[in-house]
Amino acid sequence: MFPRWSRPIWITAWEQRKLGELFVESDERSSTEEILSVSVANGIYPASESERDTNPGASIANYKIVRVGDIVYNSMRMWQGAVGSSRYNGIVSPAYVVAKPVVELDSTCFGYLLKRPELLYKYLCNSQGNSKDTQTLRYERFAEITAEVPSTIEEQRAISDCLEGLDNLIALHQRKCRYRGLCGYLSWEQRKLGDVGKKVTTKNADGALNETFTNSAERGIVSQLDYFDHDITNEANANGYYVVHPNDFVYNPRISTIAPCGPINRNRLNRTGVMSPLYTVFSIDDGVCKTYLEHYFKTSRWHDFMFLEGNTGARSDRFSISDSMFFEMPIWCPSLAEQEAIAQQLELTDNLITLHQRQRQEGDDVLCLGRK
Repeated sequence: MFPRWSRPIWITAWEQRKLGELFVESDERSSTEEILSVSVANGIYPASESERDTNPGASIANYKIVRVGDIVYNSMRMWQGAVGSSRYNGIVSPAYVVAKPVVELDSTCFGYLLKRPELLYKYLCNSQGNSKDTQTLRYERFAEITAEVPSTIEEQRAISDCLEGLDNLIALHQRKCRYRGLCGYLSWEQRKLGDVGKKVTTKNADGALNETFTNSAERGIVSQLDYFDHDITNEANANGYYVVHPNDFVYNPRISTIAPCGPINRNRLNRTGVMSPLYTVFSIDDGVCKTYLEHYFKTSRWHDFMFLEGNTGARSDRFSISDSMFFEMPIWCPSLAEQEAIAQQLELTDNLITLHQRQRQEGDDVLCLGRK
């Protein structure tokens, strides 16, 4: 399935590039070709395949030309991930931005890379508008955004092979799931977060617990002592902190470079500690696989709902959403057995990625020593 994945390409470090160094805006116009659409869920596809009314109105004379390999994004929904690499020739609404590669690169790979959470946050910060519904990312701002990208086209193609293979596998399982549903078997159901979990309200009192945890997108839930190399809290000011038991989840409203609307992580420390009241702590019922839910909270589907219901507020490093709305967020749940199978596969994929990253870092260290 992944014919190039095993090639020894991980020795090459990724590089920081401005997107304007890789793409140039195209403004060619036409009205005689097939109309294309761009969505967060489906990328770029013929508008005729959409279930919605695709009537563009009185005139399409001002529509932009798209060619295979172009990157196209919805300027008002870029911060939600409405971007993709086109597999079609056609035309798109003037509300979209068409960006053509100006260097040799694998466009399919960049269709995936441009949807990474850390870039979605950069799009949001660089979009202009008075509300979520009017946030617009102009090409000039897009071009100034820096991104970490694979430096060789071989690695880009290997990434495309892997991610396309996973997409095909997911699509296959989704078709099987729909087939089972039609035949009377169990199908995925949408549930509210509040249906499968509840907020933890127990607070630390009288210094009963003095190990303070923190929650970051990069490292998950860790002890303050491990994270900062010194304990920045004490018994007195830890009173009133929420108690976090093993396998409890913690939502951190602080946005990081890789968590567009605040990270949610599970306490895997196998011990109990306390967490600042700035966080939302919640437990999950035994009928839901907690590892499955960990991965679900990192999906664009979850982020999309958070963005729709939340508020970025006055501070760029905070994403505000009320607890009442937070527990109304929808969760798609297959059977417990299927949740566990999905979680196992995703854990294996994460471990494989971590292994390759470690090998790449070791290769970079060797190269640096060689230069010295």
